[in-house]
Amino acid sequence: MRARAATLGDLEDVFHGLSKRMSEEYAAAGKDRKIAYDNLMMNLKEGRAHALVEGEKAVAIIAWHENSDAADTLFAAQEDFFRASTVRFCKRHIRHIQALAGNLPIHSRSWLQGPDVARWFGIIGYVERGQENGANLFELPPARAS
Repeated sequence: MRARAATLGDLEDVFHGLSKRMSEEYAAAGKDRKIAYDNLMMNLKEGRAHALVEGEKAVAIIAWHENSDAADTLFAAQEDFFRASTVRFCKRHIRHIQALAGNLPIHSRSWLQGPDVARWFGIIGYVERGQENGANLFELPPARAS
């Protein structure tokens, strides 16, 4: 797996085969696929979206935007993405995104309550910070200076 700047084609491909769990996540957040797509498109146009690519196929899009105290993530993925090897890849790649965002804490949210969700975020290095607007808020603390 590798990451690269996302393209419109990547976004369309990922949404064409969007996983059921992502559709459920958007619905639980009170959004539909169109809103999620538009939010990701806005970040893509601003150069803040990466395609996560397996072979030549984009299987996920991760985007981010900085606020005053953290960088918030947006995400879309196909079912092929949800494997142990991709979680390990994300552990490294989210630190790259964090560096691009000025080493701000990274905030990610999940509206789904499955046991895998907290475990995956924990493996990546996130700490659960409680509830926010009906979602579990996970925070990746800033990287330590080396």
